[in-house]
Amino acid sequence: MDAKAILLEALDERWDKFRVQRKTCRAEFSAEAVHDLRVATRRLLAVFDLLRSLFTHKRIQKVRRELKDQLDDLDSLRDTQVLLADISEFILKVPELQSFQERLRKNETSLLRRTRALIKSHKIGKLGERLKKIREMIAVLPDQTIGAQLPAAADLRFACVLETYAAMDTENIPSIHKLRVAFKKFRYTVEIIQPLLENFPTKNFKQMHDYQSMMGDIQDLEVASEQWADFKDRASLSNPELVTDHYASRLRTAVMNFIEDKAEVLTFWRNRPEEPFPWEKPV
Repeated sequence: MDAKAILLEALDERWDKFRVQRKTCRAEFSAEAVHDLRVATRRLLAVFDLLRSLFTHKRIQKVRRELKDQLDDLDSLRDTQVLLADISEFILKVPELQSFQERLRKNETSLLRRTRALIKSHKIGKLGERLKKIREMIAVLPDQTIGAQLPAAADLRFACVLETYAAMDTENIPSIHKLRVAFKKFRYTVEIIQPLLENFPTKNFKQMHDYQSMMGDIQDLEVASEQWADFKDRASLSNPELVTDHYASRLRTAVMNFIEDKAEVLTFWRNRPEEPFPWEKPV
């Protein structure tokens, strides 16, 4: 399969998946449906992030902005549901979480109502029209040009990963989050262009997912700590420090686990375009 066909197939498949998940979420609104819609939106958005590195056009930016806005509409509900799922695992061990859980459940009820209304209000007719135009723009690009630009886009994404990795301070949680964002863009790019990568080890996909998940755990616990701190400052609680210590201890453990494996990121791609890929080097 040539580079142009790979790009067009990725666009078509992810657009179709996005429409299916959107339809499912509108008809059968649930936590699982919202999660699947978020994933489908992110994966479609990744194609347009990649397209921006191939050519500049306001139509691409408009589609990207619309998808990003729709994704942002789901963030608060996602954070609340992640928190509730996490609390359900620890509430027997830390019963002081109960009042926080009750507050979050009330928030979830409100957010479910609001998010469902937002999803139903989203119109994708114009989005589909723009996508057809963009597809036509891709179809006339020289395949040789696309074939060179796609790996180059991954090189640029990984260069950003290396830059944020070098600047990261593991005692500064926001710097880990910056690496997570940069790595996520790189990972999504590799997922799209993988058919162009000869002998690419498919096990890398799981390893990259797990690496990103380690940073995601840190981010989720940071969000939990912040929301707990805001809640306890406004509530009358008998022993709030037990919960504070619970989140602080788990956050420290998550950071320590990440520190142990953080250098794994250097094994996923080449440092410079002229170098061989890690999987091409002799063992």
